[in-house]
Amino acid sequence: MAASFYKSTRSSDLNITSSEAIVKGLAHDGGLYVPKEFPIIEKSFDELMDMNYRELAFYIMKKYFTDFEDKELLQCINSAYDEKFDSKNIAELIECSGVYFLELFHGPTLAFKDMALSILPYLLKTASKKQNIKKEIVILTATSGDTGKAALEGFADVDGIKIIVFYPEDGVSEIQKRQMITQQGKNTSVIGIEGNFDDAQNGVKEVFADKEFNNTINEKGYIFSSANSINIGRLVPQIVYYFYAYLKMLREGKIAEGENINIVVPTGNFGNILAAYYGKEMGLPVNKLICASNENNVLHDFISTGIYDIRREFKKTISPSMDILISSNLERFLYELSSKDEKLINKLMKNLKETGKYEITQDMKEKLKDFYGGYVDDEKTRETIKDVYEKSNYLIDTHTAVAYAVYKKYKKETKDEARTVIASTASPYKFTRSVMEAIDKSIEDHDDFHLIKTMSNLTGLNVPKGIKDLEKKEILHNKKCKKNEIKKVIADILD
Repeated sequence: MAASFYKSTRSSDLNITSSEAIVKGLAHDGGLYVPKEFPIIEKSFDELMDMNYRELAFYIMKKYFTDFEDKELLQCINSAYDEKFDSKNIAELIECSGVYFLELFHGPTLAFKDMALSILPYLLKTASKKQNIKKEIVILTATSGDTGKAALEGFADVDGIKIIVFYPEDGVSEIQKRQMITQQGKNTSVIGIEGNFDDAQNGVKEVFADKEFNNTINEKGYIFSSANSINIGRLVPQIVYYFYAYLKMLREGKIAEGENINIVVPTGNFGNILAAYYGKEMGLPVNKLICASNENNVLHDFISTGIYDIRREFKKTISPSMDILISSNLERFLYELSSKDEKLINKLMKNLKETGKYEITQDMKEKLKDFYGGYVDDEKTRETIKDVYEKSNYLIDTHTAVAYAVYKKYKKETKDEARTVIASTASPYKFTRSVMEAIDKSIEDHDDFHLIKTMSNLTGLNVPKGIKDLEKKEILHNKKCKKNEIKKVIADILD
């Protein structure tokens, strides 16, 4: 197997191993690490069809993490995908309402982030040993709700690692917030930002880019890394479940080998849909990648026009994990669209920072044909939840509803009958109030925790153990800060 190496989206002078890229998280020039070449699936899908999730994960990840020994990678995979998932299949594929819902929320925090953040701590620990790193690793993470809890759950009490999570104080659901602020673990810190997700994300990225601050932290015996999908160790595991869905459909006779499918992803930071794009580049038969947005529709506008413009009102919606205007992982996609033009990427990112917008070249616009962008508002999201439940007795969360509603728009416009997989990124229990209000507006006087029990009675499903009795758990994190105080907070925690 050929070795895989990584470089920054913003410079050509790097050629590093996967373990080094995983430890560093973000490149020294502010760029994101990308594979120099995409590995190819050399086995037939017929040969892959009977692999279970762990076996498939090893096959896919080994192509990206070539400096990991087989036994090291297998240990990471087997430690991650174990009984902490409430499904032995790890992910489930449910045929319903004319599509296939890929349920990615069977992990401990009820969101798709568990699929990658369950394995990242093991990858990071293994990578740090391979890089002979003696300093304590500090994970810095900005979250719009789901990444934070999944990262905290994965890294809690891991030796040699601290984790600091920043979240928008008023920009997450009550369930998401309570999951984070009750997190146990001597190495965990959770801070509410007086601002939105973009403020938290920009603040964290500025920390990575501040060489003087990093030098000071290094002298104290620490090194920064990331658990966001800007870390290639977070992104690669997400590729696996798209192959898993395709192979399951093939095994069940829903598609023929080589038949193209559509993939719909509710999208905020562009990491999940980028993983699907990486899968396509590896040989996954994909017809159209459908990028679904809520009213923060900057990605819809970009796919439609080639212009990325964040100079607009930031809107709080009932799908808060998508309330994002600066989609960090889009930079990796731009790098591929531009035929790996580092100078152009630097120019685009500079324009975004200085003017709040950029426009890609005509050649890049023509390469967007594999994507479709759409968006819906909160009212349509609620209608979709209710419609799917009443017609199919299947309950979906607000983000999955955005994806399904956008898919319905796409199908109406194009008449495309290709089999379609929708990434169901969160359990409806994660956004209990919004989901229940969509079904029955009379319950609006109940608190979120009472509604968990109501939802359980409605569906006949047990309350997931990840949120059972959540309201009774002790609040352990109550720190708050302004968006310009992130460095100070980090320094205080590490002191």
